[in-house]
Amino acid sequence: MSTTQSERLRNLLEPLVTSQGLDLEEIEVDSVGRKRVLRVVVDSDTGADLDQIADVSRALSAKLDETDAMGEGEYTLEVGTPGAERLLTEHRHYVRATDRLVKFQLAEGGELVARILKVDDEGIDTEVPGVKGRKATARRLAFDDIVRARVQVEFSRKDNKKEEEA
Repeated sequence: MSTTQSERLRNLLEPLVTSQGLDLEEIEVDSVGRKRVLRVVVDSDTGADLDQIADVSRALSAKLDETDAMGEGEYTLEVGTPGAERLLTEHRHYVRATDRLVKFQLAEGGELVARILKVDDEGIDTEVPGVKGRKATARRLAFDDIVRARVQVEFSRKDNKKEEEA
């Protein structure tokens, strides 16, 4: 998708998404055979439920029908939330990932897998899980130290099991 089309779609759709209490995270147009697919990713600090997704989808569809933003030809509108292994690119993404396990690529080289404990304007307080019986350790990361960060999927978390058993 061209930058111009992306900017035009964002300018058109973002106010509608915001009016629904959500943030517009991503817009992507893909060609699938002869059809095009417009994918819109939305989120909020508390997440987005199916009713919110349906409401914003209807509002975006109506707005797109009123304009020629998608040009001639058929397209499919898909509205959803970020995936489980979302890439963290904005300050609000880090805040929303508090208490989640994240894989960081560091500017100094190497990777770090740690749980986000707290986020402020300068960086992140994390807890690096202990390995082979060792205790977890605290580590502070400045945003400038992070090249890339992605949430990791956890199927079972040991300290959650302890809380559930109590």
